[in-house]
Amino acid sequence: MTQSFVRVTHLSEVDHKRPTYVAVGSFDGVHLGHQLLLRAMVAQARQDGVRAAALTFFPHPRRVLQTLPPRFYLTTLDDRVHLLAEQGIDLIITHPFDDEVRQIRAAAFVDQLLAALDMSQLWGGNFALGYKREGDVPFLRQQGEAKGFRVVTLDTLVDWDGAPVSSRRVRAALEAGDMAEVNGCLGRTYSVRGPVVKGDQRGRTIGFPTANLALWDELLLPGNGVYATYAHVHGRRYAAATNVGVRPTVNGASLTVEAHLLDFDGDIYGEEVRLEFVRRIRPETKFAGLEALKGQIAADVEEVRRMARR
Repeated sequence: MTQSFVRVTHLSEVDHKRPTYVAVGSFDGVHLGHQLLLRAMVAQARQDGVRAAALTFFPHPRRVLQTLPPRFYLTTLDDRVHLLAEQGIDLIITHPFDDEVRQIRAAAFVDQLLAALDMSQLWGGNFALGYKREGDVPFLRQQGEAKGFRVVTLDTLVDWDGAPVSSRRVRAALEAGDMAEVNGCLGRTYSVRGPVVKGDQRGRTIGFPTANLALWDELLLPGNGVYATYAHVHGRRYAAATNVGVRPTVNGASLTVEAHLLDFDGDIYGEEVRLEFVRRIRPETKFAGLEALKGQIAADVEEVRRMARR
């Protein structure tokens, strides 16, 4: 259960100073490596009777500094905050990263952390702060010695299935539809959430009505295909066959996420649904016609039903 926490959108909004251990990073996805760092910091903060804080940048620095695909993020900002809070963080700062922030020198940013938080420890892995990433770990240790805080790093990378966990690895696996790798690196089942909106309702005409989810257009989605998923709606969980893609058989053009909930019959337009992606069943395929598509969807549904029985 997530404990109570405070969320602010800028360092200047922190309403009071008290000794604080803070981890700074993008934390996109809040994967196993992030979790190890944050939980270690929280445990030390609890032991020492101080506040545990996380400062995460939004937008992602790479979004500002580089040209990236439209879909990039592993979580929405709200979901990232929720995941950070699950690690036991007391104060979450979703600090903006814009052209002004990118120009801040590392020593000046350290001064801001000290002034706003009374920072006594700065936690991270192999990280860097400030203009052109000049504030690397050796620089920050020098700052700590001069200004009275300690830099704590976790140098050991977290491995899953024999390779280091990173946000880049998760993104690559997600684009490939490799949900076993995605979920292993995240330490949880990858999920998306959004309201159900009206689509073209073609699924209903062939006997497989779907819930069409409206999702953030910067969220990176699993590679196009059909997935075995679980849909959470109205406090209940339903097995679901979910298509991610452009629906080539019906000449679709826009990317959609449509879930056929098994053994469900109800009107959920406007309701928020959370989808957990368990595994990919098959890639998206263009069929000769609706009858061929209908037969394949029936086979997909049976595959999902077998998954749910396990």
